[in-house]
Amino acid sequence: MLRQPAVAGAFYPDNPERLANLIESCFLDDAGVGHVPKLESFEGSDYPINIMVPHAGYQYSGPIASHGYCEIVKNGFPEVFIIISPNHTGFGSEISVFNEGEWITPFGNVAVDGEFADAIIESSDIASADFSAHIREHSIEVQLPFLQYFSTDFKIVPITMGTQNFVTSNDLSNAILEAADKLNKSYCVIASTDLSHYNNQEKANKVDGFVLEDISEMNEFKLFEEVVQYNITMCGYAPVMTAISVSKRTSKNTSEILAYGTSGDVSGDFTSVVGYASGVFK
Repeated sequence: MLRQPAVAGAFYPDNPERLANLIESCFLDDAGVGHVPKLESFEGSDYPINIMVPHAGYQYSGPIASHGYCEIVKNGFPEVFIIISPNHTGFGSEISVFNEGEWITPFGNVAVDGEFADAIIESSDIASADFSAHIREHSIEVQLPFLQYFSTDFKIVPITMGTQNFVTSNDLSNAILEAADKLNKSYCVIASTDLSHYNNQEKANKVDGFVLEDISEMNEFKLFEEVVQYNITMCGYAPVMTAISVSKRTSKNTSEILAYGTSGDVSGDFTSVVGYASGVFK
């Protein structure tokens, strides 16, 4: 299965040279890390971090995302990136795993680790092999060029969560850990999420502050409770819950919020904004 790009030319350039230049500018932006990091090497099976990054158009969330990717680059690449996203399209199953083939971007093709993907499906009570949820979904696709800019020596397991609750996040966390134990491959979980949507800047800062505090405390239970209690329109809370759970169960017990901003910081329109943050679990 070849997964064609759905948002190239919209969320990011479809020209490789322009795409590379934009990624560099995201790192160098005032809201970015301020430099383009050099890729270090990683050896072993216990990769030291997982990350949370946003998934909007690069002009809006790319500089914030650069903070998360800088952490990966500093640690070197594992064998596999398990990229978990919310489901914006409504197609597919409760947990849709893209378990074979390649994803195409302007930088080339990225291979899916079918062995790891199938092991996750086999270890899960809920996840299934499903392509339909991924065909038009942008929130995994936009992460790939950030990785490909630095290396092509990696594989992915794309997972889209159509149902976001304790049951699905716990099931997926268990499945990832069981599959990893079975295969003994190094992996990094990338939780793809934006924060609150379409509040004014003041309210966005307030409600995003609630979830960022929960994430910094590694408290996936409180995160879910506050998303529900305050009706916070964070689109990928279950991917983040899963990343926190996997992290804590692999001795990554601390979290750091690396950067936060909103679309209003870029557009100048503070009446209706989307929040973005990068974080690292280590």
